Amino acid sequence: MDAVPTLANQLLVALPALDDPNFSRSVTLVCQHDAEGAMGVMVNRASEYTLGEVFRQMGIESDDAELCARPVVAGGPVHPERGFVLHDGDREWDSSLAIAEGLYVTTSRDVLEAMARGEGPPAATVALGCAGWGAGQLEHELVENSWLTVPADAELLFRTPLEARWQAAAARIGVDLARLTDYSGHA
Repeated sequence: MDAVPTLANQLLVALPALDDPNFSRSVTLVCQHDAEGAMGVMVNRASEYTLGEVFRQMGIESDDAELCARPVVAGGPVHPERGFVLHDGDREWDSSLAIAEGLYVTTSRDVLEAMARGEGPPAATVALGCAGWGAGQLEHELVENSWLTVPADAELLFRTPLEARWQAAAARIGVDLARLTDYSGHA
């Protein structure tokens, strides 16, 4: 059997025709993808929480007002109570999964504690929840024209404002989402 080409380290950019409210106008970083399915984290929707609120809920103290004011993103509909930290740098934290060289996702408390002390990774996005696809499900959605795939990059993941990421991700491959219709058809 042929190996499934991995979509890890790709951004899934929801096309306008994707009407699932969980993913409409979303940008999702694929963290893991194999024959068993895929897992990703949405990176362009603010949740109702700030990082300071997450720190307080976890009993982590931080004096960094700017860090505490940072929005936490809504990472997806699966495990919305669970935190996922996308980060760069050359240090792996407990439970880190390497997505690509210098890009990781972790569910471990130690990275949040280090961030609160000012000793965390150079760039990080904290998300609540993730997205998941069963075996073959994501491939089917790609065939159905639900998503564009775009190579991930640190600029978009960590420095582009959340509200600009959907358009900016598509623009990376020359697509202007404002020019696309919100329906799809088959010839």
